[in-house]
Amino acid sequence: LLSTLLALEHLFKTDYDDGSLEQLLLSPHPSTALLLAKVVAHWLITGLILVLVSPLLGMLLHLPSQAYGVLALSLLLGTPTLSLIGAIGAGLTVGITNSGLLLSLLIIPLYIPVLIFGASAVHAAAVGLPHTGQLYFLAAALVFALCLAPFAIAAAIKVSLQ
Repeated sequence: LLSTLLALEHLFKTDYDDGSLEQLLLSPHPSTALLLAKVVAHWLITGLILVLVSPLLGMLLHLPSQAYGVLALSLLLGTPTLSLIGAIGAGLTVGITNSGLLLSLLIIPLYIPVLIFGASAVHAAAVGLPHTGQLYFLAAALVFALCLAPFAIAAAIKVSLQ
């Protein structure tokens, strides 16, 4: 959550500063697909690395071995959701200088369910309880975010540019 939140302020900021964000929206290609590509690139830089090193971090934190896979899977489902939700907030605050605090206030309440269900899945796996319900919620949240977030990001950026 924190690694995603730290990088969100600069997701669209440099493109906004040099004017390429306006050109991206004016291109003949669907703006939702182009903005989704930017979010996927953001996730590859911030989230995928965390997913790949999560078993090592689990070992360092003395997590039981049966929870390593659940930890990686919950991060694999949760971090793209965090990037998609965060991109909506980044799109809303792209035109504001020093928008980090406002972005945090907008996004953190939406991040809390993903954080709770991800941590709950890992805890349930660590103590030997069923954890599939939490993982199903994370998967549903990811599908929901993938379907709706690109349209919300495009709308947020269009509102911010006006």
